[in-house]
This record gives sequence, C-alpha cells and structure tokens, in this order.
Amino acid sequence: MTHYTSFDVAHLSAVEIFTPTFDESLWFFRDLLAMRVVAEDGNSVYLRTWDEYELFTIKLTAKDAAGVGRTWVRASSQEALERRVAAIEETGLGIGWADGEVGTGPTYLFNDPDGHDMAIYYETERYVATDDKPALKNQASAFPGRGVNARRLDHINYLGKDVEANGEFLATALGMRESERIRLDNGKFAAWWFHFGLKSYDIVYSDDWTKHGNRLHHVAFAPDTREDILKAADIFLENGIHIESGPHKHAINQTFFLYVWEPGGNRIEFAQAGARLLLDPDQPVVEWSEAERKKGQAWGMKTIETFHTHGTPIVDQTPASS
Repeated sequence: MTHYTSFDVAHLSAVEIFTPTFDESLWFFRDLLAMRVVAEDGNSVYLRTWDEYELFTIKLTAKDAAGVGRTWVRASSQEALERRVAAIEETGLGIGWADGEVGTGPTYLFNDPDGHDMAIYYETERYVATDDKPALKNQASAFPGRGVNARRLDHINYLGKDVEANGEFLATALGMRESERIRLDNGKFAAWWFHFGLKSYDIVYSDDWTKHGNRLHHVAFAPDTREDILKAADIFLENGIHIESGPHKHAINQTFFLYVWEPGGNRIEFAQAGARLLLDPDQPVVEWSEAERKKGQAWGMKTIETFHTHGTPIVDQTPASS
C-alpha cells in the first residue's frame, strides 16, 4: 500500500448515532457522560463533550433501529477541503455539496464503499462558553465534575463488508495513514486502523461477518486517565448499563478500554489512547497475525464472542458467504 502523508484532514469531528430508545439514550449521553445539549432539530438532539472546540460532537437521532448515521471530518484548510473533494469524486463515491449542520459551513457529502454516510467541511463555529465558562482560558468549557466526564470524541470503528476496499478508500479519498492491521491466515484483513495526525488511530474498519453493510461496531470517547475509565465502570454498574468488556488493555495500539452498550444498543467505548503517538513520519505499519490475536488482549484476557458478533443495526448473525 502507498504510504500517504497528507494532513488535509484535521480530525474526526462528529458522529450521528441512531437509537430506537431516544429518551434513554439521551439520558446516557447527557447525564452519565456529562455531555451538553446545544441544539435540537426535529427528531435529533446535538450534544458536545466538554472540551470540544466546535459546537457539537454527537447528533443523536430517533430511529426504528440503532446504528450510525453521518460521520463528519474537518479539513485543515479551504484548499485542503477542495483537494479532498476532488479525490473523493475520483472514487465515484461523492454525493455533492449541502448546507452544514449546527455551526458548520458548506459540507461535501459522500459514502465509503460500504455505504456509510460521511461528510467533510472546513468552515466551523467555535463554541463560546456562557454559564459553563472555564477557569482556564485554554479550555473550551468548564470541567463538569460529574459522570464519566467524556472530554472528546476519540475514534469510530465501522463494520465493513470488505475491510480492504474501505481501507484503500480512506487512504485515497481522505489521505489517511495506516497504523496497525490484522491479517488472517487466508490473507484477508480482519481489521485495519487509520489515523489523520499523530494520534495512532481515528477510523477503523472491522470485518462484518454478516456482510450486511453500513453497520457500526463502536464509537469511542476519551476521558483523561485510566482512573476515569475505572470510575466509569462503577457509574455504569450503578445505573444498569450493560458492561460488555473491560476495563482492560488492548494489545493493538495499547489502548486502555471499557466497552458498554448504551440503552439504544450501540456499542460505546471509553478509550485512554495516549500511549501511542506516531511521531515518526516513516512509522512502519504493525501487522498482527491470526495466531497472535487469538492470544487475546494485552494482559491475557480473551476477546469475548459478542465483540465479533454484535453491531448495529442488529441483523441476522449467520455469516454470509463472501
């Protein structure tokens, strides 16, 4: 694979999450994660993590089934936006320009090969704190001091029918760089990690055994420390939230993690991922074999079965023939 060095995309900025239990999911994000509601539009509510510089981090939308809607990324300049739009259009997966969502300017809509709804923009409105004004001027808003205190959006992991096709699209269309991957004994990739900047990953594709397409594996938020994640586990325990796996440490990218299912059924991760910053511009890609991954996580905990089978929307779990 070609080694891409583009920094045309600054970061992953926001994700739309579908939920069939809107009120319960809103309670989860607003009250347990200490996110702030900044706008409402029809059957959607926009929320932000407390140190997000833009207006929103999550668009929560009422739907009949759980899953992922639109994912937004922000370009690093107007010129970078134009370059990325041209690259996307060359793939044949571009849709066209649209008005931006809350606080964002002209936005180009497109799909990945799997059908996930994606968007890229540059112009944005910065959040101005009012009743949540921070004591420190280099912080977007006051530290909430309650719940999980999710500081920012960290990454998204999609389920994909074809991990390789989706990964090549990220590299070509968005200029992303690969950091780690899992290669199965049959030569195919089981999962592939990509990053925009120095953080070790921002978008991941995992193999969808059902080959359904356009599904979500998880959305991840970053608190500050491992201790925050340990506290989060107690908060979820006390509030009846299903804890799927963790707290523990991944072998891949060394992330300290906790996975839960929010009330709508979507998998949410809390990830302390600062262990790996890829400062080397020629960082070699780390490849894991099927045998290595069967050893489980970093400290020996085996990967649980639902991590491979649960995704949203929930579909027939019988693996489709490839």
